[in-house]
Amino acid sequence: MLRRILTALLVATLALTTALTSASGAAATSSKSGDRHGHENGHGHGHGHGHGHGRQILNVMTFNIHHAVGTDDVLSPKRIAGVIKKSGADVVGLEEVDNHYSERSDWADQAAVLGRLTGFHVTFGANIDQAPPAGSKHRIQYGTAILSRYPIVAAKNVHLDGSPGEEQRGLLSATLNVHGKKVSFNTTHTSASSQHDRLSQSQQILDLIGDTDPAILVGDLNAEPDDPEVTALTSVYTDTWAAAGDGGAGLTYPSEGPTKRIDFVLSTDAVEPLSSRVVNDTPEASDHLPVITRVRLK
Repeated sequence: MLRRILTALLVATLALTTALTSASGAAATSSKSGDRHGHENGHGHGHGHGHGHGRQILNVMTFNIHHAVGTDDVLSPKRIAGVIKKSGADVVGLEEVDNHYSERSDWADQAAVLGRLTGFHVTFGANIDQAPPAGSKHRIQYGTAILSRYPIVAAKNVHLDGSPGEEQRGLLSATLNVHGKKVSFNTTHTSASSQHDRLSQSQQILDLIGDTDPAILVGDLNAEPDDPEVTALTSVYTDTWAAAGDGGAGLTYPSEGPTKRIDFVLSTDAVEPLSSRVVNDTPEASDHLPVITRVRLK
């Protein structure tokens, strides 16, 4: 508890410093969501049983899929699903997921499509949420999703604070039933252009997950390991790459010739990292490389 209080004070101090020293009025990104809900109930065809390993072992992944458009400009949810299935992942946090968003993704419900292609349960959280276009009943949505081999028994998406004009961000949280054990799995995609916002969002994420244990947080944090918005999280949670990475630098962005580690898998005390690797066999699938971490639930 003392560590969490000290972290909160550190984040608040860093946020104030950043606000005072950075230029105001960060560049606007995509428009904000008009309302605070997405389709959050888990659904799909997940198997709800192990994948040839111990009952307390999970392979967890973070993957920014760039709405399934690769570096070759090819739209291919099937390719994204292939990367996931080949990796052996049990649970995946997806960022940059379209839901009837536009022609760029054929107006598809990408979370549902990927759920069908992988055979996993799925839940989606809309961070951008706009009224349907003329002639359609589907809202224009964009956000994050969770795919799970295990049943999703509860899910919610909470919008994170941000500066005016910045893209709406969120924390999508799912409670998984892993052989009768409840596991909190969370995915996020924090601000791309405002460190001030990322600092605030990190503190909000800490507050939202709270003392839940076991819990796993994955996502594209748009910052590197030594940046204060990341250390705010890793001072409380375990950076699984630092604990169990395969010896490399863990670079994930850009996918072809990566120079930055901005995609993370973090865990609480009741989750033991066993190994972690960057999945780089299909770098053209997205502009980010996914990271998969094998963990043991204590």
